[in-house]
Amino acid sequence: MKIICIGRNYAEHAKELGNEVPDNPVIFMKPDTAVLKKGSDFYIPEFSDDIHYELEVVLKISKGGKYIREENAGKHFDEIGLGIDFTARDLQSKLKEKGLPWELAKGFDGSAVISEFFKKEDFDLQNLNFSLIKNKEKVQEGNTSLMLFRPENIIAFVSQYFTLRTGDLIFTGTPKGVGKISENDILEAYLEDQKVLDLRIQ
Repeated sequence: MKIICIGRNYAEHAKELGNEVPDNPVIFMKPDTAVLKKGSDFYIPEFSDDIHYELEVVLKISKGGKYIREENAGKHFDEIGLGIDFTARDLQSKLKEKGLPWELAKGFDGSAVISEFFKKEDFDLQNLNFSLIKNKEKVQEGNTSLMLFRPENIIAFVSQYFTLRTGDLIFTGTPKGVGKISENDILEAYLEDQKVLDLRIQ
């Protein structure tokens, strides 16, 4: 299983981090060991003092392929969920300053929290609301209509470089509002009005 992640897919998030709005999807990856075991708490790693949450819509690939045409891309996923891309922001900043890859800051153990998956036909993927609550306060609120690159764009682009296989996951980018977590925080993620993630920070 590959975990493919899209960076800077919401213009306001790119701006809040001082990044340029990209012309093409920005791609990075997480290893399968980044997936946090369901029901587990998230433990802040000892190598970072600045772990940020980034809530994202996640696509689950149901049909593999390469060089997938955009008009056919919708046939390659039939389920969606939510995920939290935990990022060691302090480490990422140091890596970016040196022009180095982000994987240490993005792919560490437990850095990919993933909800259950739901049939995509039960939602309007062009106008899907999702949100993150931290300690009973809403900190992130997104809508897929604000994506720079829609799911079909992403699948078509990614498949030019990587063969997609059944079970691969694509994190589609985070909206504005990312921020730091601290010990004992409680994170709750909502897909429309349905709570799909409930996570304690240790």
